[in-house]
Amino acid sequence: MPPSAQRDSAATAGAPASAAAPSGGVQSLERAFDLLERMADAGGEVGLSELSGSSGLPLPTIHRLMRTLVSCGYVRQHPNRRYALGPRLIRLGESSSRLLGTWARPHLARLVEETGETANMALLDGDEVVYVAQVPSRHSMRMFTEVGRRVLPHATGVGKVLLADTPAEEVRAVLARTGMPAATERTITTPEGFLEALEQVREAGYAMDDNEQELGVRCIAVAVPNSPTAAAISISGPAGRVTEAATDKFVPLLQEVAEQLSKALATTTGG
Repeated sequence: MPPSAQRDSAATAGAPASAAAPSGGVQSLERAFDLLERMADAGGEVGLSELSGSSGLPLPTIHRLMRTLVSCGYVRQHPNRRYALGPRLIRLGESSSRLLGTWARPHLARLVEETGETANMALLDGDEVVYVAQVPSRHSMRMFTEVGRRVLPHATGVGKVLLADTPAEEVRAVLARTGMPAATERTITTPEGFLEALEQVREAGYAMDDNEQELGVRCIAVAVPNSPTAAAISISGPAGRVTEAATDKFVPLLQEVAEQLSKALATTTGG
């Protein structure tokens, strides 16, 4: 069941907040995490009426849950009475990102073994792409893809993959906030050009960064399907080795490893 459907099925307005959930867990906890996810989906800040409309829960129930989340530091209330995700979530997010990278490394190691190139895993964090895991190639070449490095999505293969299924108006909003600076002479610098590139990604099932973030470096990226958070994996290397012929060989391998990683994350996270 998709996450949104799971959330909606859990939002039964008539049951008391302390009742047992259909999953056998504690309903109030499920509802609290559901509200946090809905807040994230809404951009991180919402009003009680918005949460009530999207979740189907009555206002008194939402108010009680939000008051508890505020007292724990996971939500904060602004003077205008709207609620925003709280700073205490940052620590949880950082820890979970490190774990995600740890779980990904064996799969990235396989990519390095079979391609000879550096393998990476990246997530979309706000409007930026952040690299959370990497297994370096045996070849000595320092590249921009380093763990912890943040880049703008318009100039990277992983950024294209992570935004490929995002509605065009939302993509335009991201690009308006970040700008589209040219990292190299090959960087896409117009929203129209980037949206055209995303259409190509949807058709092909993978994305390419062809000297767009760093001259002399090409990257091939695919999405990790059904990941608990939007994630992509890629291989990157010198343009002289990551050729068109190599791309035809690397893409099926990347897609296979992405499927295996997806299954591993589902098992690890209890999905």
